[in-house]
Amino acid sequence: MSKPPKPTVANYREFKDYPKIVAAVSRILARQRFVAPVDLFVEMGLLMPTDLERWKRGQVPVLERVIRCNLTKAGRILRLLRFHAHDLNLKPSLTVYRHRSHSLRFSRSGEPKIEEAYATHLVVVGKRNAGDKPQPPT
Repeated sequence: MSKPPKPTVANYREFKDYPKIVAAVSRILARQRFVAPVDLFVEMGLLMPTDLERWKRGQVPVLERVIRCNLTKAGRILRLLRFHAHDLNLKPSLTVYRHRSHSLRFSRSGEPKIEEAYATHLVVVGKRNAGDKPQPPT
């Protein structure tokens, strides 16, 4: 059994999760000027808001424990999000998630690149919202 291909610049739009990610990002950006990966997982129904709050309060040791998909799919979603954010010209901004005196963990492995992928917010650059079409001059 072969592994499915990883999302690349050449193929990321072909993944079945991509249209769901695009729609979820659009809804998030209609409410706020950044996309946090945890917000995307909530918007896609893969993370319950109550579980996210429990994790933020330090009651869940790692976020991946309460995400409702396998880790391969979660990683693929994070990668597809980054490609889509690039298309929208969103700027990556590393965010620190803390509860009291300790940093919150996203992954069981604690691997820095995985932690960074979950912790990176994607921020709208400039005055208009990402996804808005430029208005013609009046």
